[in-house]
Amino acid sequence: MKVLFVGDVVGKSGRNALFEHLPFLKEKYNYDLLIVNGENSAHGKGITRKIYDSFVNAGADCVTMGNHTFSKDNIFTFIENADRMIRPANMSPVEYGKPVRIIEFEGRKIGIFNIYGSVYMDNVTDNPFKTMERLIEEYPCDIRIVDFHGEATSEKYAFMHYFCQKVQMIVGTHTHIQTADEAIFGRCAFICDVGMTGPYDSVLGRDKYEVINMFYNEEPSRYTISDNPGMLSAVIVDIDLDSESAVSIERIQIKP
Repeated sequence: MKVLFVGDVVGKSGRNALFEHLPFLKEKYNYDLLIVNGENSAHGKGITRKIYDSFVNAGADCVTMGNHTFSKDNIFTFIENADRMIRPANMSPVEYGKPVRIIEFEGRKIGIFNIYGSVYMDNVTDNPFKTMERLIEEYPCDIRIVDFHGEATSEKYAFMHYFCQKVQMIVGTHTHIQTADEAIFGRCAFICDVGMTGPYDSVLGRDKYEVINMFYNEEPSRYTISDNPGMLSAVIVDIDLDSESAVSIERIQIKP
């Protein structure tokens, strides 16, 4: 089973890059499962129903989220009916949305989990390690895929080493910078951060001049998203269903 995971889609530029490159990626890799992190897809913060629907229409089997899950007020009007969207399990408010999506594939249960890091992150409700243990008990499945949305590389590595015999795929999101550390540990494919699908000539997707001014002059910013052409960052992971183990992981980065 081949899984394509696309890292944080940022704003219109990121959405355009995603839709532009998906046909090529489908032809090249013939992936079976498409997962997209959409927590920055609406003007850099949050997601709207229209954007969520556009991801589903593009073939996304699951849309994972992160710290900006609830940045748009209208999320509360559709999150309960967005059956392909999952939000971090251990981030408040916990009463809205689902943290896990289970998909049937060739007679196997594929579980996709959204976990939130505890280091340098806001609104953390529980330890990510203990949260994942609880979810493994609550949602039995054959293959487990985790979007670990967090800041600290050390926490992501510790999480991977703890779960690498129980989970087949752990991908980091949130930092918007793709790391060059993709590898197989135990049964698990891992990368510390998939990277950003968004404006290439920017500062993590934001307008570079605004951010430079913020740092240099120490002035507040409006969180303006760059409208420069977008890059796509992703990974393709091959999981052997018979051995229930990841066998390969490849980084993908397409610049404008």
